[in-house]
Amino acid sequence: MDFKIMTLYVDGDAFPNLLKPILLRAIERLKIPTFVIANKKISIGKSLHVSYIIVEQGADEADHKIVEMAQEGDLVITADIPLADRIISKNAHAIDHRGELYSVDNIKQYLAMRDLMEKIRESGEMTKGPKPFGVKDAHEFANQLNAFLTKYYR
Repeated sequence: MDFKIMTLYVDGDAFPNLLKPILLRAIERLKIPTFVIANKKISIGKSLHVSYIIVEQGADEADHKIVEMAQEGDLVITADIPLADRIISKNAHAIDHRGELYSVDNIKQYLAMRDLMEKIRESGEMTKGPKPFGVKDAHEFANQLNAFLTKYYR
């Protein structure tokens, strides 16, 4: 039987600073092989288990690299819903910065809502963006990450 250790991928563009120590502690505790991928230098901290990849400038370059590298069973941390959809289609997992675990059961709903809001904005309607990221969001992320790793890691 083939045994594959899960790899963690972090969409480094716009990764909240509040989450960096939370994520680094989990990586260190479980020795999770991790790649932080972005189009500029991003650091979540020093670790033997973390590798940093800087991709070319461009709207979706980091996303393309993550999709190229991720395999079934891996985990991607991203707030990018289209990226999460691409990851889920590879039978991998995705968690957003606020602790939402994207899945086959909910990703299409998130995509539809995203597309609807985009159409509303394109029509000239002023919409509110997401609420500011705060400590409560960081706690939700930490809880979801811990629950996920408890269930799926090794």
